[in-house]
Amino acid sequence: MASVNKVILLGNCGRDPEVRYLPSGKAVANISIATSTRRKKGEEWIDEPSFWDVELWGKQAESLNQYLTRGKLVAIDGHMR
Repeated sequence: MASVNKVILLGNCGRDPEVRYLPSGKAVANISIATSTRRKKGEEWIDEPSFWDVELWGKQAESLNQYLTRGKLVAIDGHMR
């Protein structure tokens, strides 16, 4: 049986990207993405936030640093580790 490891997140950037470079010169960026789930509690709707730590490598890490800032909408497609 085959297994699938696929994640798609659509949310707001929780903080400005933190980009660092490894001794090899490769870029690594860390961001936080905030998503929310709505559920009904009694007669009231409540938003439950979740925060996801995301790590990007290489050219993706370098280019997102130019465009992504805290609060901006972002979509991530990848896999979990």
